[in-house]
Amino acid sequence: MKILAIHGSPRTTRSMTRQLAGFVLAGSAESGAETEMIDLADYRILPCTACEACTLNGICVNDDDMPELLARINEADALILGSPVYIDNVTGQMKVFFDRLADAIHYQQCAGKYGCAVATTGESGGDEVVAYLNHVLNYLGVISVGGMSVATGGGPEAVDAAEPAARALGKKLADAVRNGYSDPGQETEIEGNRAYFKTIVEENRDFRPDEFERWVRMGWI
Repeated sequence: MKILAIHGSPRTTRSMTRQLAGFVLAGSAESGAETEMIDLADYRILPCTACEACTLNGICVNDDDMPELLARINEADALILGSPVYIDNVTGQMKVFFDRLADAIHYQQCAGKYGCAVATTGESGGDEVVAYLNHVLNYLGVISVGGMSVATGGGPEAVDAAEPAARALGKKLADAVRNGYSDPGQETEIEGNRAYFKTIVEENRDFRPDEFERWVRMGWI
């Protein structure tokens, strides 16, 4: 079992969000998971240009580090998304990364994985960012087991106090990988997304026959 945390703060190891995500990973590790943390700021990720080349062949025209990140995502059984609140939303690093996930979203390449989300903020917006991160997980076909945000007031004490809850979230995530987890509301949303993405898969069946056949095997077409 491998659980991967993807952390979007430009502060990398100095980030309180990273500390919170690390507590979640620690809880997963206590439940037997192999864990890994990715700091997006350490990678070269170019913005999406909306050229739609990836839709035809699954290959982006940008020459950067995204293929490596996608490979590590594909190897994981569960994902943790973490971002501080920047002007009521995720960081620029996280948003650019999300935009480059378009092909993975359209073809539902993460279906069957589980996930959760964490955020930190000075005062407000944390719950909204957690909801957005979980929404992105659903777009990927990932079922979230929950999330948590911490308002720090500018200091680390609140994150330290949240460690038991964060570790419990990590244990819950590992348990979902091991035993399964169902959420009818999320499953309905994911099915609705797939109904929309199906058009893309069908239109490009001659360019992406393997992906088309995968969708047929999964019963999505």
